[in-house]
Amino acid sequence: MSMPPHPAPQLVIAIPARDEATQITSCLDALARQQGVQPDSMAVLVMANNCSDDTATLARIHAERLPYRLEVAECTLPRERAHAGGARRAAMEAGAALFGAAPPADALLFSTDADGRAEPGWIAANLAAFAAGADAVAGTYAPDPAEAALLPAPLRRREAMEASYATLLEEMASLIDSDPHDPWPRHAVHSGASIALRLSAYHAVGGLPEVPVGEDRALFAALLRAGLRVRHCPSARVIVSCRLEGRAVGGMADTLRQRLAQPDAPVDERLEPALAALLRLRCRHALRRLHGGRPRIGDPARLAIALGLPAGKLGAIAAMQHFWPAWEELQRVAPALARRPLRLVDLPREIARIHTLLRLLRMGRALVSARAAGPAGSDLRGFAT
Repeated sequence: MSMPPHPAPQLVIAIPARDEATQITSCLDALARQQGVQPDSMAVLVMANNCSDDTATLARIHAERLPYRLEVAECTLPRERAHAGGARRAAMEAGAALFGAAPPADALLFSTDADGRAEPGWIAANLAAFAAGADAVAGTYAPDPAEAALLPAPLRRREAMEASYATLLEEMASLIDSDPHDPWPRHAVHSGASIALRLSAYHAVGGLPEVPVGEDRALFAALLRAGLRVRHCPSARVIVSCRLEGRAVGGMADTLRQRLAQPDAPVDERLEPALAALLRLRCRHALRRLHGGRPRIGDPARLAIALGLPAGKLGAIAAMQHFWPAWEELQRVAPALARRPLRLVDLPREIARIHTLLRLLRMGRALVSARAAGPAGSDLRGFAT
């Protein structure tokens, strides 16, 4: 007797996996422990690509222990596509196909890594962000404690210091250029370990960009350029491997090995000196006001002078359809906004400096809130926001 077809899921989690026989069952078990979601409303798709081990077989055997529907597919990607972007795109396309020809209006497509373990509240945190209006959710990650303990102490200190500084930069961003769709607390991570988006948003940007390295960052950049609402949710967290021998070129393992080989290499390119970040954020907020048709008196002229741009050029940028492409274009044409690498040796000084800036910003925000109608509030408003 033939089995009845599976009902269309509301949530599909797509997992690319290459030679992850030692990790895949832990990944699947973590998804079985998720809170706040009915197992019969979700499906998990493991795409075993270019494997030389038993990843697919072990996943299929493990399926009978899981409370949700598990689909296991296998493929051999050609050499030019056998990279992180090709593997994740193949997984997400196969995952999207599970919704069928007429997917639910609220269909959600997630992706994580085969060597990751989603924390029990991972799905629930993503669902809460969607309920609040997000089109896509960038989760975050934490290193596996047992594996992290095996890393050299200087590398652990460096990773912790960079993460701390990144958090401080995001807090400053929330004070200067707040986003109602992405409130504080938030982060700035775009990781394949935690991707969640509406199926409609996935199709709106043409799916996952098939780039060899940084496909996760490229996806969220495409979503922002399309004017979609991206939430950077700290509570949507996945525990990831921090082994030194990884599967993906340009992944975490490569980064850790490079940092071991070059201890004085510049820090993550997303990080910059505190004062440069302050300028960038104030310019971004001024452009946001112009783009939204809510300029303050003097905004166009002051921003054009500060960046050395003709007023007409600035006006053309502010008139672009979506804000994020406008901001990217402004950064491209304004030499003052060119990023400068931040050296590891300078990081303690920059951390101290940003703590000072944050104290001033919080003080200014409090005064503006208390005396918004008075001269003190007016004087401080530009600095605090």
